[in-house]
Amino acid sequence: MNEPIRPPRLADAIAARIQTMILEGVLRPGEKLNAERELAERLGVSRPSLREALAMLEQKGLLVTAKSGTAVARFLGPLADPLAELLRAGDGVAADYFEFRRLVEAHASGLAATRATPPDRAAIRSCLERMRGAHGAEDPTEEASCDVALHVLLYEAAHNVLLLHIMRVLADLLHKGIFYNREQLYRRPGVRDALLAQHLAIGAAVLAGDPRAAEQAAAEHIAFTAATIEEIRRDEARLATSLRRIERADLVAGTAE
Repeated sequence: MNEPIRPPRLADAIAARIQTMILEGVLRPGEKLNAERELAERLGVSRPSLREALAMLEQKGLLVTAKSGTAVARFLGPLADPLAELLRAGDGVAADYFEFRRLVEAHASGLAATRATPPDRAAIRSCLERMRGAHGAEDPTEEASCDVALHVLLYEAAHNVLLLHIMRVLADLLHKGIFYNREQLYRRPGVRDALLAQHLAIGAAVLAGDPRAAEQAAAEHIAFTAATIEEIRRDEARLATSLRRIERADLVAGTAE
């Protein structure tokens, strides 16, 4: 005898909806959810069903609950935190980072040009406007933050969930200065103007729906950034050598001139 068809429980449906939003990157790791009463009202569900759904997701490791409330778990933290420590101590990490970026950035930008939805384009356009506005400020911090935000928006617009979650982890590591010092990059003469032009070119190609132009603009941007970081590294190495020559007098006895 066939089993009767039963509708899904409300708690299961709520949990599935929130889980999908986490998977798609709509709800981001570390983001705090609204209080239970408000969240239930927004979703149009009962508080007991919501409470059960949240407990299910917490058991899966997707949510965490503390005295301050419920938040999306930093579920990649067990990987990202030890990885950050390994990369921080590694030689040539920046070169490896840019090599990886060259493999994914151009393709991701091309996908964004093809797949971006109207809300995606609106978010990209808004970020570019903020970047333009920040460009006139003497302090480059806000513009550098818009830089990272723009790239994350491009990953979101590519609509590939695996790409999005992996690149968000790398973006977090970049915020921590694991790969290079972004402020140092932005303060190098002529670089800030060049980076703005490159970001605007990528954004324009994506907004125009031109994947080939988007891929080319992204590839050129990564190549430029990598080359500039290498120049900074070489300059620092030369300066360090020069300073060691000055310090030589403190180490060698009776050095003849």
